[in-house]
Amino acid sequence: MDTPPELIDFTTGSPRSADLDVAWIHGSESAKHNTDPDIQVHACDEHTFILRQNMAVNYEAPFMFLLFGNDRAVLIDTGATASADFFPLRRVVDGLVDRWLAAHPRDEYRLLVLHTHPHGDHVAGDAQFAGRPDTVLVDAGRESAWEYFGFSGDGDGSSDDDGGGGSSGDGGGSSDDGGGAAVQTAHVDLGGRVLECWPSPGHHNAAVTFYDPHTGFLLTGDTVYPGRLYIQDWSAFSRTICRLIRFSGMHPVTQILGCHIEMSREPGVDYPIFTTYQPEEPPLQMTVDQLREIRRAIDEVGGRPGRHVFPGFVLCIEGD
Repeated sequence: MDTPPELIDFTTGSPRSADLDVAWIHGSESAKHNTDPDIQVHACDEHTFILRQNMAVNYEAPFMFLLFGNDRAVLIDTGATASADFFPLRRVVDGLVDRWLAAHPRDEYRLLVLHTHPHGDHVAGDAQFAGRPDTVLVDAGRESAWEYFGFSGDGDGSSDDDGGGGSSGDGGGSSDDGGGAAVQTAHVDLGGRVLECWPSPGHHNAAVTFYDPHTGFLLTGDTVYPGRLYIQDWSAFSRTICRLIRFSGMHPVTQILGCHIEMSREPGVDYPIFTTYQPEEPPLQMTVDQLREIRRAIDEVGGRPGRHVFPGFVLCIEGD
């Protein structure tokens, strides 16, 4: 390229308004006759995309996130289906990258693939990106992901020192979560757009939360979303929710975005597992006030195993 590429300013005026006025595909009464796209793509702004998988392809219908920076893009999670014939994630992502580069030309643009956690409905499409040029695919398992982010110590992500070193050009460190404990963090630099990431166990011991200062989005995977919050480790989940609340009190969080919608618009009523038609879904985005509602629910439930129903979510706590 003869002239230097245009450098997009991802910091001035951030967080910037992002469009979340969208009608998500939500399945159909007859999956056989479903006419929705295999993957719905919504542009929150010209550098930020949310993707949702078709319920007729997989009832989990997970959401994925594609964020562009000056040097590379990151895809967070790869959905619930491995087959590119039924779930053409690589083709859709490649098309979005090509269109973004047509509008913002630059050489040697790369793709990073990360995950919120390693459950199958978040990693099934990984193989589609194996061998893709200029791509780093980080395995979602705790050992691989922790090494990439530079996290060390116990599964809670806490550390008595200054945290691990970053890898692949990403910085690691530690910060005080507001409760006196040093919580390890990593910074994933996409080229002027720097995501903050930290361990968030509870749903899964390898879970990671991502914060994007450009949009103010807090990406919580399966830790927080309008649905059934499956809790593997009660104590770790409680600490993670407290940290999310403290973080939101110190940073401009505009929206909390998980990876599923399982509730209906009727308070306390969720769609049963395996449902492939959810015509009365609430919005995907949640608020910091809803985080506080989860904190109050934690206090009320006190770790009792079972299913505990609240207006906007359900706590599903594993027994011993």
